[in-house]
Amino acid sequence: MTGLDRLDPRTNPHVQSLATIVGFLVCVEIASGVLQGYYTPIYSDIADHLSIKDADVNWFEAAQLVVSALLVPPLARLGDMVGHKKVLLLSTLVTALGSWTLAFAPSFGTFLVGWALQGAYVVWLPLEISIIHRRTAQTGRQAHLTRRAAAILVGALELSVIVAALTSGALVEKLGMGTLLALPAVVVTVCLVLIWVGVEDVPGTGSGSFDWTGLGLLTVVLGLVMGGLIAIRVAGPSSVLGWALVALGLLALVPFARVEQGLDEPLVDVRLLLSPAQWPIQLTAFLFGMSVLGAQIPLSTFSRTDPAEAGYGLGASASFVSTLIGVYVIFLAIGAFTLTLWVRLLGDRRALAVAAFLVAIGYALWLPFHDHTWQAMVNMAVAGVGSGALVAALPAAAAGAAPPTRTGFATGMTNATKTVGGAVASAVFAIALASAGSIADPRYGHAPLSGYYVVWSVCALAALIAGLALAVRPRA
Repeated sequence: MTGLDRLDPRTNPHVQSLATIVGFLVCVEIASGVLQGYYTPIYSDIADHLSIKDADVNWFEAAQLVVSALLVPPLARLGDMVGHKKVLLLSTLVTALGSWTLAFAPSFGTFLVGWALQGAYVVWLPLEISIIHRRTAQTGRQAHLTRRAAAILVGALELSVIVAALTSGALVEKLGMGTLLALPAVVVTVCLVLIWVGVEDVPGTGSGSFDWTGLGLLTVVLGLVMGGLIAIRVAGPSSVLGWALVALGLLALVPFARVEQGLDEPLVDVRLLLSPAQWPIQLTAFLFGMSVLGAQIPLSTFSRTDPAEAGYGLGASASFVSTLIGVYVIFLAIGAFTLTLWVRLLGDRRALAVAAFLVAIGYALWLPFHDHTWQAMVNMAVAGVGSGALVAALPAAAAGAAPPTRTGFATGMTNATKTVGGAVASAVFAIALASAGSIADPRYGHAPLSGYYVVWSVCALAALIAGLALAVRPRA
């Protein structure tokens, strides 16, 4: 019996049905939604709890994203080698550890460590898509079923984001911060148990040994780039050291790519990533990460800023930020659930390009329209529809354009490149928001409005470039 035969319920009655597997994976995405939605309305309250300024909260996001970017490639590779369930369990265990650290963190530094560890959850969706993609290999409708399952998972994710955001916004004034931060940790711990008992364990199909050299070089690349951005954040845009570190990090990509191309089983399959079917998807993931990950905290702090003090902002409470997030996520879910319809009407390539253009339009609308709450809701609704479709479509598209033994890698790289994009953007946005704000304004600690213009412009331009890249992608 081959590896694929063992996955067929017609030949192995002990194999779970696809619906059962998707059902348990939906529980994992519910936990992911809690992590992604719960903290956003209370970022300002967390800043007060830790006695830090609003702009400094961006470094939580930057730390988590850079750790995520380092974790996703090796975890995705391990998934192909030893089995996706095992790696899903490992990443959930690390996420639970980070989540419990947040609940008991006594200081800024400890909280930063916990926040970074919690970033292991970003590999969940790629691993889930890999499980489903492999499970549907003999159905004759692999691409369709994978895309549909991805839409269900992302829909569940976004709906749980709404519930989590509304919950934290409602509880922030009723519970102590320790208790408030412990609730996500409980959810992740329950998720760990559900994965253990509910997801079947299928051996990996990847061959070869683990590429430790590639992991080391990748760590050097990301460490230099992010270290440079941190130096620029601390010393200002004129920091020679900061820009030198960024330049060295980019130059380090050359030996990294050469080493990886010389290996039969590399950590990062550079040839696959540069193939005509893959590079537009991976580039889109990188550019999309700038808005979907890097812009979360700036949007939250902008909404919470009191216009009577700073001259801009919506002056929203934590509960209203929850409502704003709810509107955004509802449209994310609409984009995810209607993805199949988009593909049927427009085709795979055009559907993804249109989704990226909607994200660009949504963030471009922030530039002239940001004075009223209804404007913010319209902007996020437009960006949300496109973002939801992209979140669901990118891992499935990457899996469909990869060989069977590299689906975990391909889907994982969509999240790795997305998190790198988010990490870079988060650091850049922190620099923009602190350039004349939290450092130079000790009375209020508010960022300059020009910094938010940078955030919105970068997000819009990145999504526009992504749409153009997807438009030239070869037909599936």
